Amino acid sequence: MSRLLRIAAREYLSFLRTPGFWISLLVAPIAGGMGGIAPRLAEHASPPAAVTVIDLTHTGAAPSIAKALTGNKPPVHLLPPPPEALAAHTPDTVGRALRPYLARGDLDAAVVLSGAPAQVAVDFWSRDLNDPSLRGLVRSAVADSMQQARLRQAGLDPRLVDQLAALTPTVRFLSPKAAAGAVSMRDRLPSLMGLGLAFVLFFAIFTGAGILLNSVIEEKSSRILEVLLSSASVPEILGGKILGAAALSATVIGGWGVIGFLALAHYQPALVGDAISALLAHGLIVWFGLFFIGGYMMYASIFAAIGAFCETAREAQTLLGPMMLIIVIPVLFLNTALQHPDAPVIVALSWVPIFTPFIMTARLAAGPPIWEVLGALCVMAATVTAVVWMCARAFRAGALSSGKFDFKRLVAGVFSAQA
Repeated sequence: MSRLLRIAAREYLSFLRTPGFWISLLVAPIAGGMGGIAPRLAEHASPPAAVTVIDLTHTGAAPSIAKALTGNKPPVHLLPPPPEALAAHTPDTVGRALRPYLARGDLDAAVVLSGAPAQVAVDFWSRDLNDPSLRGLVRSAVADSMQQARLRQAGLDPRLVDQLAALTPTVRFLSPKAAAGAVSMRDRLPSLMGLGLAFVLFFAIFTGAGILLNSVIEEKSSRILEVLLSSASVPEILGGKILGAAALSATVIGGWGVIGFLALAHYQPALVGDAISALLAHGLIVWFGLFFIGGYMMYASIFAAIGAFCETAREAQTLLGPMMLIIVIPVLFLNTALQHPDAPVIVALSWVPIFTPFIMTARLAAGPPIWEVLGALCVMAATVTAVVWMCARAFRAGALSSGKFDFKRLVAGVFSAQA
């Protein structure tokens, strides 16, 4: 045990002393903060879009569209149509008249209405190929205008039509799972925390296992692994390396957690207590710890075994691709696990050991049956035991091998009696 701890401390301190570790510790929160600030900065820095509306139907739809656009965020600067466009009488000729203004940047977008009052056609011209927000606003405004025109044709008083258009319901979001009946952020916070912890596990495995892989490859190429094998057992070496990488990942996650807590306490102090309560609700933090340990050991063992068979990082890249695809698969279902935690596909994935840590962590706040949680945990624990055993044998065989990676040698290393 003492040798295992010395190896773990060596792994931990060797990376802790590097500038890259501290840079990565600070870069992620800064990048996350910029991700939240950047859209607002872009919104305030961007000038209002210059838009014009040309109504060839003469049905009075243009004012409602103008109202919808000017109430948009970011705001829209509504311009009168160019004279050449006003003189045109068909959508195609209007489009030809608008092209020079759009090309020069005098206009950012133009809305051309044509067709019959009962079926208005819209040509939406824009210099931006990727922003659908204005186009959606125009479609909604034209649809409202068509509905109001149809009601007026049916003989309704125009004032009554306007009153009908202004009607909107008051919606309350209620759930039996909400403490006060009405759903608040406090009620949704445990599920959001579960989703966040699942992503934390993903990043911990992605960074920690990558560090472990590079460490093993470096020591394999410099023959340090052979020296370690002569003075310590394979379980001590592998366990020490996994423990060191896990401690490093925990340090990074702890640093991010402190930064996030301080930011939350500064910007939303009322949510600090709710966040702590969310972590304790349903035993979320305890279950997360168990799934974190199992998932990390499973993936870290696999990465260490791969590294033991590779002389260079380039060789490892060919094997990392399939591993990354496997890790990404449950991440693709995390949002579904948040919205529909009892969906059959989500429940099924919860029982797949390589996906269990991610999916179950995201489902915990929804309160799945305790037998499901315990059963999935037991299946994962049995799988982790088998994976660690096989990876330990492969690790020894790989550390003593030379040459390029060979899948047959890896299989032989796992099942050979001499391993």
